Amino acid sequence: MALQLSRREVEDLRSSLDRAIYRTIGKSDSALLSTVSSCLTNGYERRKIIDRLSSHIDSKKASKLADKAIALAQEHVASSKSQKRKHESSDKDKDSKRSRHDDRHESREERRDRHDREKERDEKDKKADNGLELPQVSEGETIGSKMAGLSADKIKLMMANAQKEIEERKRALMNLKGGQKGSTGATPALKQTGVMAPPNVIKPVLYSRPGLQMTAEEMEKQKKIAELQARIERKLAGGALAAASALGPAPLILDRDGRTVDTSGKRVQLTHVAPTLKANIRAKRREEFRAQLSGAGAGGAEAESGAWVDPRVPARPAARARRALRFHEPGKFRQLAERLRMKAQLEKLQNEISQIARKTGISSATKLALLAADAPDTDRVPDIEWWDSVILLSAEARGAGGAGGAVAAAAAAAAAAACNTGDADIADNLNEDAITNLVEHPQQLRAPTEPLKPTYMPVFLTKKERKKLRRQSRREAWKEEQEKVRLGLEAPPEPKLRISNLMRALGTEAVQDPTAIEAKVREQIAKRQKTHLEANQARALTKDQKREKIDRKIREDTSMGVHVAVYRIRDLFECASAKFKVEVNARQLHMTGVVVLQRGCCVVVAEGGPRQHARYRRLMLHRIRWEDDTVKDERGQDVPNTCKLVWEGRAPQRAFGEIKFKVLPTEKQARELFQKHRVEHYWDLAYSGAVLAAPDEV
Repeated sequence: MALQLSRREVEDLRSSLDRAIYRTIGKSDSALLSTVSSCLTNGYERRKIIDRLSSHIDSKKASKLADKAIALAQEHVASSKSQKRKHESSDKDKDSKRSRHDDRHESREERRDRHDREKERDEKDKKADNGLELPQVSEGETIGSKMAGLSADKIKLMMANAQKEIEERKRALMNLKGGQKGSTGATPALKQTGVMAPPNVIKPVLYSRPGLQMTAEEMEKQKKIAELQARIERKLAGGALAAASALGPAPLILDRDGRTVDTSGKRVQLTHVAPTLKANIRAKRREEFRAQLSGAGAGGAEAESGAWVDPRVPARPAARARRALRFHEPGKFRQLAERLRMKAQLEKLQNEISQIARKTGISSATKLALLAADAPDTDRVPDIEWWDSVILLSAEARGAGGAGGAVAAAAAAAAAAACNTGDADIADNLNEDAITNLVEHPQQLRAPTEPLKPTYMPVFLTKKERKKLRRQSRREAWKEEQEKVRLGLEAPPEPKLRISNLMRALGTEAVQDPTAIEAKVREQIAKRQKTHLEANQARALTKDQKREKIDRKIREDTSMGVHVAVYRIRDLFECASAKFKVEVNARQLHMTGVVVLQRGCCVVVAEGGPRQHARYRRLMLHRIRWEDDTVKDERGQDVPNTCKLVWEGRAPQRAFGEIKFKVLPTEKQARELFQKHRVEHYWDLAYSGAVLAAPDEV
C-alpha cells in the first residue's frame, strides 16, 4: 500500500533515509536521497519506487532500499499518530479537570441540566450505532464522501428518525423546565454564532453554561456544524434527483404546442441522430443535392431578369443523361443452348461413324486421300528453275530476284510466255548483259549442323607403344627420386623385403634371429598392402561422382542437330511392363519425345543423340519381347503385338519436352497434337503405314 508524506515529514526522515542508503550501498548519495524523498512525497508504490531507484543502482539493492524507505515511512506515520492521540488525551484530561472545578460551583439545577444533557448524548450515540444518526465527519474527510455511500431510502429514514428525536427532546425539555429554560439556553447560542439552521434539517441543540461566555474554539465548532448541515441539505436535494434519474430515462414532457420542455418549463433542444447506413446517407446527400439544384434554378431565374446576364450562357449546368436499360431479345440464350446441343450431338455422331468405319475398313481410302491432300506437292518439276529466271527480261522474272516462292511463280510465268511465243521469242527475251565469260562460284555457307570448331580424329597408340611410354615415364620418376636421395633431400627408402628374398637381402642378420626378421618382413608386407588399399580408396569415386560420370557418358551434345526416331506399335494400352520400359529407359538416357496411345496405331517419338538412339533402338526392337503379348485387332481376334521403326533421321532442334504419354481417342486429335509441335508428318507417316499394312502386320 502506498504512503504519501508531506515535505515536512520527509525532511524529518532525511537523516534516517541517508543512513539507510549508506547501509545499503556503502556510501552516501545525494541524488539517490533526493529520488527516495520525491517518491515518498508523491506517494509511489513499492514497484514504482524500485523502478525509479534502478536507474541509479542495481535492482536487488533497489528493492532492499525501497523496503527500508517504506518501513521508515510507516514508523514515522505510526509515531505521529500516537503523539496526536496523547495530545488529544491530555486535552481531555484538562477539560475534565476544568469541568470538575466548575461542578463544585454549579447549583443543583445546573447539575440536573448537565445530567439530562449527558443522558441525551448517550441516547444519541446509541442511535448512531444503530444507523439512525448522521455520519460523523473526521478530519481530512468531507461530508460528500460520507454521504456518497448512502442510498436515497436510507437518507429519508435517517431524516424521519432525526425529526422524531427532535420532537422527543423538545417534549422532555418542556416537561423538565416548563418550556422556557431550554429555549433561553439555545437561543443565545444561536444568536452568538449568527447561523440559522435550515428548515427540514437536523437542528443542533447548542448548550451553554450560564454565567460563562463561549470560547473562540467553541464558536468555530458551532460554525462548522452549521456548514455541515447546509451541505447535507444540498446533498439530500441532489441525491433525490440522482435517484430519480437512476431509476430510468428522464420522462418526456411536452407543452401545449408539442415542444419538449424540462421540469422548470424551459424549452429543450433534442439532439438529432445522423444516419449511419449507406443507403440513408446516400438518400440524404441526394436530397441536399436536389435542394441545391432547385436553389440554383431559382437563382438563375432571378439572374435572367437582370441586365448583366448573358443569355448565351446557360445558367443550369448540363445534366448527365441516364442510361436506358438494354434487354436481351427473347429466345437469345435458348438459341445459344440449342447450338451447343447440336454441336455436341454432331461430334458424338462423328465419333460413332469413325469407330464403325474403322471396324469395317471403309475409311482407309478416305483417310489416305486426306493425308495426300495435306501433304505438300514436292515432286512436281517446275517449268523453269530460279537460277535461269535472272537472265530473262520478263517483268515477273526481274521482280522475283532469284529465290523463294515468288521466284517459282515468276519462272512459271516466263516459261509459259516462252512456250507460247516459241524459241525465237526466248532469244529475244534474254538479258545478254547478264551473260559473261566469267564463271560465278556461289559463296559456300556453313551448314547449321556443322560445329563451329573443327574436330580432329584422336590418335590411338598400339599396345607396344603404350608399354614403352609407361616404362619411360616410370624410369624418369625413379631417376628423379635417386637424385633427391643423393642430395640429401629425402631419406633413402627401406629395402623392399619379401619372404622369397629375405636371406639374400639381409644375409647374416637373418641367420642370427630368423624369427624377429620374419616378423619384421611380414609387418612391412602388411604396411605396403595397407598403403595400396588406402590409395585405391582415395582414388575411388563417391556415389554422386559415379552418377555424374554415368550421366556424362550418356548425355550428348545436340546443339548442332538432334536425331529423331519414330516407332509404330500395334497396341500399347494393355502392356504395362512394356510401357514402363519405354518411359523409364527414355528418361535414363535423357531423351525427349512423346508416346501417343490411339486404338490401332500407337506412336513413339524419341529425340536424342546417336549413342542414345543406338541403345533405345536395341531396347525397342530386340530387348522387349513384343510378340509375347497378345492384343485384339480391329476384327476382335487375338494377334501378337509388334513394333516397327517407321523413320529415323535428323532435325535442327527438339520438338518435345520430357517424354509423356498422351491418350487420344480419334485420329484428328492425334494429328492436332503433332501439328501443335509442327511435326505432323511424323503422324502422317506412321498412320499411313498402319492403314496400308496387311491385317497381320502393323
